[in-house]
Amino acid sequence: MSSTTAVGLRCRRIAEGDLPAVAELLSHGFRFRPKHYWLRGLQRQADRPRPEGSPPYGYMLEHDGTPVGAVLLIHSVAPPAEGAVPRCNLSSWYVEPKFRSYGSLLITSAIKDKAITYFNVSSAPNTWPIVEAQGFSMYCRGEMFTLPALNRPVADATIDVVTETSQPADLPEQELLRQHAKFGCLSLVLSHAGQRYPFIFQRHRVKRVLPSFRLVYCRDMAEFVRFAGNLGRFLLKRGMPLVLVDANAPIPSLIGHYTERRGRKYARGPHTPKLGDLAFTEGVFFDT
Repeated sequence: MSSTTAVGLRCRRIAEGDLPAVAELLSHGFRFRPKHYWLRGLQRQADRPRPEGSPPYGYMLEHDGTPVGAVLLIHSVAPPAEGAVPRCNLSSWYVEPKFRSYGSLLITSAIKDKAITYFNVSSAPNTWPIVEAQGFSMYCRGEMFTLPALNRPVADATIDVVTETSQPADLPEQELLRQHAKFGCLSLVLSHAGQRYPFIFQRHRVKRVLPSFRLVYCRDMAEFVRFAGNLGRFLLKRGMPLVLVDANAPIPSLIGHYTERRGRKYARGPHTPKLGDLAFTEGVFFDT
């Protein structure tokens, strides 16, 4: 599971014993994230079920026993509504400046399985050309800051909270809802006219200041739009009127602001993720 290149340098899977050193490396590479931020997220990755045989954390470049580069991988299976196909979120790619010329080894190791859809949901604008050169295609152009409480609610719709201890129900996404609740997300089931619709929201801060919710999961963005008024009023009672959603253009039925300055997302593989599906991605494990 490792490859050797220059003298004293090799690329291999991150093991549990590497976590403190990898967290230290990433705290240097992403200076606004302290070491404990990375350790907490990596431990959450270790504590959850994952597809058999997948790397638990990702890959690292090691020079004379010291990590000099890392890319984190979050393997999962797409929610039932998308066919339960294997996928992997690439996150937090960093290589020390002295070893940047070997950084491609990390990505080559990470994306070698053609049966898996790999996706990047947090690339910075200056890295977009690099991501595209690695064979990734853009599937989300931007994001929209919405005020769903201003939409008219659908009559007779009810909303229930799903916790990590909620009893199993006849809902394909029940375990998805419970696992995200365990990680601190707000998991909801909206019921209307005999049908039930799952939604997951993550607490989020715009530019690390303005409190809001980010839509992490819905079966279809049309369902979020349809019940925006109900969901918006429910979230408003929790003190957050703003909801951030992925979008490829302004959504006419929602009140808010659309931007392409941030929020671009890329994928490579057989099953491109749908808008409104960030289940089991880096924000859930590290930012919640």
